[in-house]
Formats: sequence, structure tokens, C-alpha cells
Amino acid sequence: MLDKSTKIYVAGHHGLVGSAIWNNLMQRGYTNLVGRSHKELDLLDPVAVKRFFDEERPEAVVLAAAHVGGIMANLQYRADFIYQNLQIQQNVIGESFRHGVRKLLFLGSTCIYPREAPQPMKEEALLTSPLEYTNEPYAIAKIAGLKMCESFNLQYGTNYIAVMPTNLYGPNDNFHLENSHVLPAMIRKIHLAKCLNEGDWEAVRKDIGLRPVEGVDGSASDREILDKLAKFGITPEAVTLWGTGKPMREFLWSEEMADASVHVLLNVDFKDTYKEGDREIRNCHINVGTGKELSIKEVAGKIMKEIGFKGELRWDASKPDGTLRKLTDVTKLHGLGWHHKVEIDEGIHRLYEWYLKGICINHQTV
Repeated sequence: MLDKSTKIYVAGHHGLVGSAIWNNLMQRGYTNLVGRSHKELDLLDPVAVKRFFDEERPEAVVLAAAHVGGIMANLQYRADFIYQNLQIQQNVIGESFRHGVRKLLFLGSTCIYPREAPQPMKEEALLTSPLEYTNEPYAIAKIAGLKMCESFNLQYGTNYIAVMPTNLYGPNDNFHLENSHVLPAMIRKIHLAKCLNEGDWEAVRKDIGLRPVEGVDGSASDREILDKLAKFGITPEAVTLWGTGKPMREFLWSEEMADASVHVLLNVDFKDTYKEGDREIRNCHINVGTGKELSIKEVAGKIMKEIGFKGELRWDASKPDGTLRKLTDVTKLHGLGWHHKVEIDEGIHRLYEWYLKGICINHQTV
């Protein structure tokens, strides 16, 4: 058990999950936390990572830093996704071992599972058939990370635990129109379409002033803004989303992922992640999710209702859908004492409120 004075390094503490884990630890009274921004510490640089561990000597590590993105980014930047994630893991897990870190929590993703994995996906489905093509490089990197944790535990008796979260959304999400995940991207697209539909140009300019779209910001002309947003399927009359809307997805509020992660960090040891007496110890990672799914079309409908967009929702079936289903089996997590509480409707409401608040605050400070 880690006591309140334990020095914990949270890698990726500015990210969606890392920031939520940092806050969760603080709220529980774990205040001896260490974090470095990407500018302060490049996790791709083994020399810099070794120097950091030499100086800081953390006793526990949460590896929440990763190179992540949606379908489009995964397709276009395949080399970046496998190289950068393998390098980050190699450096942080390697230095954690060399510096005698007592406990390490590695964050992966449920895209580690085969494209045709039986649903809901149990931990045992890992490596049973081919991966989804679009995110194969990222998935392979994450599989390597969880296997690294498992292998160090088996060879050296370390206590490194791997958790595999489902689709996450929440405060500090990325709302980039091209590279963000599906739920925040839909919120922003539908919000912008609503503003255009209502002729609220001040709101449109505030939004793209804070998050410019391919170099077009709030100072651009109406025509430039309309043309650029139309490229991303955003018009006053309709929002066009990728694919058919049929894929089923499971969504977990990021602050709950953080709570589950901290619960595992503080209460679960490697010996708790497999059955005693197993001849082959494998699949020791833990799925983290809600165990509930709904279609992308249903999520889009809920967002339309929350935002109040009166226009049309269209689908571009020429674009990829990705995996049709990827629901996690969370039996193992429940057995280890953690359940989710935030349902999707409440989560969408909270995230949209957070998004609007961010626009207002940033606009006032400009």
C-alpha cells in the first residue's frame, strides 16, 4: 500500500486522463506528486528520462503519457503512433525498473483487442485474432506496454499493473476537428452548426478564436469561416459526420477513469490480476469501462438534444466506421471493487458545460 507521503510521478499530467488522475490523487491526500510538461521533459529522449529519474527518484509511477488520436490521425500517422508510444513506454518503464519504483500503473486502450473479438471483450481475447487495421500500430504499441509490465513482474517480481480504458471523454478533452476523438468532435461540430444556424457570429468567432481551424481564426471573414467549417461538414443547415453512425461504442467519463486508475494503483497488486495456480500467467491487464454501449448515431442524437441544434444530421458513408463493436467486459474490475457512476446523458451535459465555460473564460481574458 502506498502511504500519503509516497512520491508519485504522473507522466502525462496535462492530458485528459493524466490531469484527472493528478486531481484524484490530490483529493485523496496524495500531495507528493511530480509532473513534467512535454516542454520540460521529452519522454522520447532516453537520456532526459534517465536524468529525470536520477534527480526525482519517484517511488510510484503512473504512465498516462501517450501519442493518441482518432481514426484519421491513426490512419495518416502510422509510424508516429507505433514509434512514439513504444519509445515512451520503453523509457519510462525501463527507468522505473532501474530505479526500483515500487508500483507502476500503465494506461493502455481497448483497441488492443482483435477486430472480431467476441462481445463484450474479456481480457482473455487479447492476441486471439487480427487487429483493426486503422489503429493497428497504436494497438501493437499498447500490447507491447502491457506485456512489458507483465514480463517484468514475472521475471523480476515487480508490481506493474496495466489498465485498458474504453473510449474516454471529459474535462481537458481535445476538440480539434480532425484529430480528436468522436464525442468531443461531435460536440464542437454541432455547437458550431447551432451558432451558424442562429446567426450567432460572435459565438462562432469566439470558438475558432480559441481553437483555430487550419489557420482560420476569429479574425477571418464570414466567407472564409463558412468555407473552412463546410470542409469539416459544418453548415448552418446540417452537420455531416463520418461513417454510417452504426458502430456501437462505450463511453467512460475521464474523471471516473481516473478514479478507477487510482483505485487500482492503491488497492490492486499483480497477484490479484490472475488466478493462482495458472500454468501460464497472461492477460493480467484490467479492462476499465461501463460495460454499456450505444450507437454513434444515438450519441449524436443526445448531443443534438443537449446543444439544441435544429438542423439536420447527415452521415458520410464513404468514410470509415472503424470497429463496429468494442464493448468491454468489466467483470474483473467489478471483482476488484470498482464500478462507474456517471451515465452518458449526464456526461454529455457536463462536457458541453465545460466546453462553453472554457470559451467564455478565454474570451474574457483575450
